[in-house]
Amino acid sequence: MKNQENTDFEVRSLDAICINESHLTHKWYHNLKYLVVGVLFGIVFVKSEVVSWFRIQEMFRLQSFHMYGIIGSAIVVGMASIWLIKKFNIKTIYGESIEFHDKTFNKGQIYGGLLFGLGWAVTGACPGPLFAQIGTGATVIVVTLLSAIAGTWVYGLLRDKLPH
Repeated sequence: MKNQENTDFEVRSLDAICINESHLTHKWYHNLKYLVVGVLFGIVFVKSEVVSWFRIQEMFRLQSFHMYGIIGSAIVVGMASIWLIKKFNIKTIYGESIEFHDKTFNKGQIYGGLLFGLGWAVTGACPGPLFAQIGTGATVIVVTLLSAIAGTWVYGLLRDKLPH
């Protein structure tokens, strides 16, 4: 078999961490706003029942539209937001431009999506609401959180050997 050179470097360079990283420096307390937004986001997750294991099971069993409605609404809001940012060249609150990079579809996304969905169905949790679930007293979710962290670490370790 012919030795193939890795030609997807450009694609991989775009999915690296901190592509749009700000070069501004702030005091440590500047990040408290993210804590406040995170707590509010967690409250919304709990009140909308996004963190409910029963709601997640209903979704995967096709018994309820609740989760599909929430996910669909998030997709519509995201699409509209990106369209507005591109159309009006909206900048960050600090005046920095926002860049979007095209990504090509590949088979690794199918494998990753299936693995993600399987984990979501089995555990009743996806990465977003894990902390909100723990905050509601479902401490068994700590196992899921540690598993998500371990899975991320294993992916980083094996990334070059996986299909992308």
